[in-house]
Amino acid sequence: MDRGGRGDEMQEKYPFAEIEARWQKLWDDSACFTADTSRSDKKFYCLTMFPYPSGTMHVGHGRNYIIGDVLARYKKMRGFEVLSPMGWDAFGLPAENAAKDKGIHPKDSTRQNIAHMKRQLRQWGVGYDWNREVDTSDPEYYRWTQWIFLQLHKRGLAYRKCAPVNWCELCTTLANEEVLADGTCDRCGRPVAKRDLDQWFFKITDYAQKLLDDLDLLPKWPEKVRQMQANWIGRSEGARVEFTVSETGDPCPIFTTRPDTIYGVTFLAIAPEHPLVRKLIAGSPRETEVMDFISRQLMVSAAVRSDGATRKEGVFSGFHVRNPFNGENVPLWVTNYVLMEYGTGAVMAVPAHDQRDFEFAREYGIPVKVVIQNEERPLDATVMTEAYVGDGPMVASGPFDGQRNRDAIPGMIRHAAQGGFGDSSVTYRLRDWLISRQRYWGAPIPIVHCGKCGAVPVREEDLPVLLPDDVDFRVERGNPLASHAAFPSAKCPSCGGPGKRETDTLAQWLCSCWYFLRYVSPGRADVPFDREDVNRWLPVDQYIGGVEHAVLHLLYSRFIVKVLHDAGHVGFREPFGALFTQGMICKRSSKDGQLYKMSKSKGNVVSPDELVVEYGADTLRLYTLFIGPPEKDAEWSDQGIEGAVRFLRRLWRKVYDKRQFITGLEAGVPPMDGMEPAVRELHRAVHTAIQQVTFDIEEGFRFNSAIARIMELLNAIDACELGESSSAGTRRVYRNAMETLVVLLSPFAPHISDELWTELGHKAPLMAVPWPEFSPEALARDEIEIAVQVNGKVRGRAVVSADADRETMEKAALSDANVLKFTEGMTVRKVIVVPGKLVNVVAS
Repeated sequence: MDRGGRGDEMQEKYPFAEIEARWQKLWDDSACFTADTSRSDKKFYCLTMFPYPSGTMHVGHGRNYIIGDVLARYKKMRGFEVLSPMGWDAFGLPAENAAKDKGIHPKDSTRQNIAHMKRQLRQWGVGYDWNREVDTSDPEYYRWTQWIFLQLHKRGLAYRKCAPVNWCELCTTLANEEVLADGTCDRCGRPVAKRDLDQWFFKITDYAQKLLDDLDLLPKWPEKVRQMQANWIGRSEGARVEFTVSETGDPCPIFTTRPDTIYGVTFLAIAPEHPLVRKLIAGSPRETEVMDFISRQLMVSAAVRSDGATRKEGVFSGFHVRNPFNGENVPLWVTNYVLMEYGTGAVMAVPAHDQRDFEFAREYGIPVKVVIQNEERPLDATVMTEAYVGDGPMVASGPFDGQRNRDAIPGMIRHAAQGGFGDSSVTYRLRDWLISRQRYWGAPIPIVHCGKCGAVPVREEDLPVLLPDDVDFRVERGNPLASHAAFPSAKCPSCGGPGKRETDTLAQWLCSCWYFLRYVSPGRADVPFDREDVNRWLPVDQYIGGVEHAVLHLLYSRFIVKVLHDAGHVGFREPFGALFTQGMICKRSSKDGQLYKMSKSKGNVVSPDELVVEYGADTLRLYTLFIGPPEKDAEWSDQGIEGAVRFLRRLWRKVYDKRQFITGLEAGVPPMDGMEPAVRELHRAVHTAIQQVTFDIEEGFRFNSAIARIMELLNAIDACELGESSSAGTRRVYRNAMETLVVLLSPFAPHISDELWTELGHKAPLMAVPWPEFSPEALARDEIEIAVQVNGKVRGRAVVSADADRETMEKAALSDANVLKFTEGMTVRKVIVVPGKLVNVVAS
């Protein structure tokens, strides 16, 4: 490229601002990131989780996108057709809250935020195929989100019922996965309670076993994430046993994984939300007391109630249940530690052999009955201080006395089945997915409620059901759609009579459960995605995002894809073939000096915009990647970025200092046998760097290590003298080293790399240049250095030929001055030789 005589000026200063703006424009103008999805012979779908357009990203956010960009550029250089798109998870509560607080319509604030974040991504040099950009709040997108809802409705997987839901006063309804372990909302931090509402659910529980089994199809996912999903699905094998209410005959089934303890039941614990409770106590003497307890518990989250540290509380219902195994009637207690979300919502309580039940029984004076004996220290129920949860022979268990408790379980289940009061059963911790929200800023649920026909789905040809723009955000609570003048009115799609449109909107999660399909064929107006195209390009080859999405977005996406597969819309069962979860970048708070995830409230946010202005995007990228292993959390250091910029300035000066000696030369490098030792060492360093950087990228995204290898190569270049008197062969090796370094650096710091590539006499961008291959011959050494030990401790080093045999290595070790020193006056008993590595002299 013609610099107009500015070479000296360019050499003096690394003009990153000018360079970066120019190359970003060139990449855009050249459509470098535009993917041809008609080609799939060597395809690579590289997908970074799309962001919520909050307005401004900090350096912690940038790590995610920079990692994806490095991989996309690298794969392009490896000859892949790379699909790397980006979009916006644009629906959500923050924009609606902003509308209420500041009077800004969510559509307007979302568009403004998207424009700013898009500028940030471009400024970082992160490239995407912007022709495929999606925005989940665009009617042309959420039309197909509504279509997906209808597909589940057709298959009986979408239903509406009145149910207790997680309720946040600010964020309204929450899915179970949106409630933190401390019982607070994961969005606003407010306490979460229970409230009965008519809600829409997806029957994800119908897919529980498929979701569990198909984790085996994901060997390229982190084991931690697979285990988190398995635990959330929570498969339990046991027995379902039919207890009955003694006074009324009402069934009260329970699920247990420990039928071997059933003869030790001394009370039955039932969840406050269980519908049987309200039925039994209606009009009973204890109704007021029980309802007061239930009301209090509905204000406490399931996470807090199930916490082992939470005090066990309850109230006697006034009723009893009959144990079908022994005919005993035991009291029915409403307790805080039993959840409707698990099993049947009722639990047989065995205080002698379950710690929660034991604590509750001692608190309320309920009997404790031992049915599994401790063989080492016989149990006495009257003096027990904790439950015995070990194994042993069964006692006080009728026909099962004397049997080992675990061995007796199959026979006890058969006994229940033969008696008609139970059988083997499998249950899951996973609950159906609550997908309706009482909010405005979301995709409307495509349902019309008709007094004659019930809940009727909108016809597919009538989609999208549009959000009205003219809503009143002064409504303090609830959904502005419900009070809109026109939106609720609609004709029934079935009978044509008057109906009421569903005013709940779809959870934001559904919008992000299929966006990766839309990217493949974003322009199609007649279908959500082209089936042939998505079957060629999916599953996604590499998905990149935070581990915080392990049980939300990733699980929901797997479910939606499985439903679409079973409905014949896609030909694959899993959406993401490989998953990488990056760690967070943390910084010490300016308020208390502690290390936290970046947030405004902690005063530790680092703005990338300011860093780009001061140091350049390549410096920001390089330090972000060099800060530590990308899968681990890392601490940001304001001083650390100086090291990255010093390296780039040093490289810049090196190219400008030496380019006069390495231009106009014959292509390639001379034969190795003609190289001088120092030159050959540089040649070896080049191929070592190629081998190691390639390995670090391919195996585990060890970008920090790869950058360290590149820095080592620059050190090797510095160690090799080059000047006017250098031979042509030396200059060719030196040139190859410089060119290779620039090529290896290009995925990490693309702007400076493309610029220096042109200064070295080549055409850019480097994305079109093949990634270099290392030569095993170049890595071979004539001599190697081996460690010499005396009695297992390293006492020296020796240089031997690379193909030295054991005898030669032993001779070199025994003649080493340090070995002679440390074995003086001793007898050598044995010499252990590890070829090519070390010699250990054993002496005494």
